[in-house]
Amino acid sequence: MRIFVTPCDGIGPEITAATMEVLKATDAAFGLGLDYHFEDTGFTSLEKFGTTLRDETIDRARTFDGIILGPQSHMDYPARDKGGVNVSAGFRVKLDLYANVRPARSRHFLNDAKKMDLVIMREATEGFYPDRNMYAGTGEFMPTPEVALSVRKITASACERIARQAFLLAMKRNKKVTAVHKANNFILTDGLFLKQVRKVAAEFPEVTLSEFIIDAMAAHLVRDPSRFDVIVATNFYSDILSDLASELSGSLGLAGSINANAETGLVCAQAQHGSAPDIQNQNIANPTSLILSAAMMLSWLGEQRGLPQFEAAGAEIERAVDEVLANPASRTRDLGGTMNTDAFGSLVAAAVRSSGGDRKVAAG
Repeated sequence: MRIFVTPCDGIGPEITAATMEVLKATDAAFGLGLDYHFEDTGFTSLEKFGTTLRDETIDRARTFDGIILGPQSHMDYPARDKGGVNVSAGFRVKLDLYANVRPARSRHFLNDAKKMDLVIMREATEGFYPDRNMYAGTGEFMPTPEVALSVRKITASACERIARQAFLLAMKRNKKVTAVHKANNFILTDGLFLKQVRKVAAEFPEVTLSEFIIDAMAAHLVRDPSRFDVIVATNFYSDILSDLASELSGSLGLAGSINANAETGLVCAQAQHGSAPDIQNQNIANPTSLILSAAMMLSWLGEQRGLPQFEAAGAEIERAVDEVLANPASRTRDLGGTMNTDAFGSLVAAAVRSSGGDRKVAAG
């Protein structure tokens, strides 16, 4: 199994290194046979090649089974014509990684967390994001210095396929899907989204579909997130709701995420949070989000390709993370502890090694 790795910007190299330590321990325990290829993106690529994301990089990544993508500082990149390409958008759009899967699960030992166990299924290739909704140029423009406009692209095909992934996932969980929209105002665009969701829902009579307007959804998510199972929405709404849900569940730093294409079989592990340049090179960042994203990547590959040892390996990483986080002394600073980035990764790797072999036998 070939894995493409690009640490990218800010704390990316640090949390990627911690994640790689966990993956190598997991590989040894479960016999996964992972083979890694490292390549530069972001500011390192800009300095070397004049662009944050080369076409050659995308072409190579396309040939791998999985991708580990570190966080990017794209707000600090130069203009696009100066080489400042949004790396995350580049991977998602050019590799058609349309399903951004973002779970939010509370942990009983984090006392302030809201009780929840939900997954947000986010469409990731179109919507209000101006770098992924035009064939040429950008969807955001200024006809005069005092007027700024943005174009939103919503297609029936993209809505249908993300809805299908949401219902397929719900069939494996609690058989509930919540579609989030603002069709009372965005009558055509969100109306098209709802039409496609309802169309797919008719194929899954076992699944209960509910519909929430986005502003009401934000309120209900804060009030009682335990009522939700699988949430599906367009790109912009899902982006905001997933950050909210993750913070309510304990911390954005605990939020795993993958970008996947069920048809091509390609999957990309990517932390939900940003590059945090204010703490880069200090060895204090929380690597949990990327570690859990890598676990999701393994589980997804195992499920898609019928490899139970990969599914077991992903589950073992999640178990090991919980084991480490349950000890307050083992937590990173953002969670009230004192553990450094590399030390936290080593603790999770050790937890995998201590029981991974037994679980490998069980999985077999």
